[in-house]
Amino acid sequence: MAAKVKPIPDGFHSITPYLIVEGAAKVIDFAQKAFDAKLHHEATKRPDGSIMHATLKIGDSMLMISDASEHAKATTTMLYLYVGDVDATYQKALKAGGTSVMEPADQFYGDRSGGVKDPAGNQWWLGKHVEDVSPAELKKRAEQMFKQHGQAA
Repeated sequence: MAAKVKPIPDGFHSITPYLIVEGAAKVIDFAQKAFDAKLHHEATKRPDGSIMHATLKIGDSMLMISDASEHAKATTTMLYLYVGDVDATYQKALKAGGTSVMEPADQFYGDRSGGVKDPAGNQWWLGKHVEDVSPAELKKRAEQMFKQHGQAA
């Protein structure tokens, strides 16, 4: 009798981001240099040489990626990546070819975070949890932040 196949493969979680981009090889190279991504599943290529599918492992999470095709159009997205040192990872991402969206700063919700764009235009927000904030305090801080920026909560 054949072994039962797991519905979620080892190393994966219930949700796995899948990037469809123009220039998957450049995004893979960027993620490897910026975030120490490891190629988990070697790139499967189409006859034209474009990447049909690859899987990267970043930290404890998987990320699937593909070049756009007639059936799957390129889209940009935002990913939030928890790291041990936001400032160092932000600088590493810039050196790897990313462009700044926001320099790292402490945020009202308890994370230090900053953002970069990869070569395909996806935003990678880098975060490190630095403070546990209660729901009541979070609400108060959000209201203060909106007030400072002239927006209604």
